[in-house]
Amino acid sequence: MDTIDFSGLKAMYVNCTLKRTPEISHTQGLMDVSIKIMEKEGVQVSQLRLVDYDVASGVYPDMTEYSWKKDDWPRLFKDIFDADILVIGTPIWLGEKSSVAQMLIERLYSMSGEKNKKGQYLYYGKVGGCIITGNEDGVKHCAMGLLYSLQHIGYSVPPQADCGWLGEVGPGPSYLDKESNAAENDFTNRNTTFMTYNLMHLAKLLKENNGYPAYGNSRKDWDNGVRWKFENPEYR
Repeated sequence: MDTIDFSGLKAMYVNCTLKRTPEISHTQGLMDVSIKIMEKEGVQVSQLRLVDYDVASGVYPDMTEYSWKKDDWPRLFKDIFDADILVIGTPIWLGEKSSVAQMLIERLYSMSGEKNKKGQYLYYGKVGGCIITGNEDGVKHCAMGLLYSLQHIGYSVPPQADCGWLGEVGPGPSYLDKESNAAENDFTNRNTTFMTYNLMHLAKLLKENNGYPAYGNSRKDWDNGVRWKFENPEYR
């Protein structure tokens, strides 16, 4: 079987658990499965728990400019943006992604108006996915919101870009609890593996081709009057 060299890639995993380090995070348990695959494939992996930092609420790049006394987001963003792949991990609470995950999306959005060297929106050429855990329904619902948000701000989303694990509905064992036997769940293990490789494949394709061509999608060119093949119906 042919192998592919992914060693030039960087990935950032952001755990949006509500638990601060060193509390056990079941979401981290499933994230670790994906992380180990990437590390074995030579990807440079970084990770952080957003709740461990003083990240201000808001949709501007630095909220200390808007009355907040402290905001760790500017320095965290540098590490997140440095990665070719962003994987968001979140638990499910009341059928939704965590409030920390929503904050992450809002702070990513705060940078989405910036441009790259081609005049495209900043996240063009980056790849995103998500990992979700819980013991109630909602994996697909949470993934739908996260993946839509990522692609809306410019991240590229490959096929099968999400994975998750759900225990029995209602109170019960979570992912890392031995009685859940989650580590042996073939459906979750398969989806987690497929997601991980799909993220790496797309990131490698984009990186080797210097992202997307700027033809037809450069905000800088549009603002300068370039319209490519667009024609305003009013002037036909």
